[in-house]
Amino acid sequence: MAWKVAWTEVAWSDVSAVADYIAKDSSRYAAAFVHEVREAACSLAEFAERGRVVPELRDPKVRELFVRNYRLIYRLTDRDVFIIAFIHGARHLESLWGRKRQEP
Repeated sequence: MAWKVAWTEVAWSDVSAVADYIAKDSSRYAAAFVHEVREAACSLAEFAERGRVVPELRDPKVRELFVRNYRLIYRLTDRDVFIIAFIHGARHLESLWGRKRQEP
């Protein structure tokens, strides 16, 4: 079954912020990083359940993939994958609770 993958504004904004930071040193590496993140997200269309369950939440519908040192966090619905966060692996997930979350 093919899943539809969609990004929330918050998650895509986080990717953009990381790319902007990397671009200060190398626009080429920033572009390659964004490509790698997008490829990981696109792979969820075929293998949505391959990510591990987010340990802090213990909800089988909320999973994550690691892209380098970053956590690509997503929620599964009946036929959709919603990317809800993109955070550095050293950050605590609770640090996101203060931000406006966009979930289905």
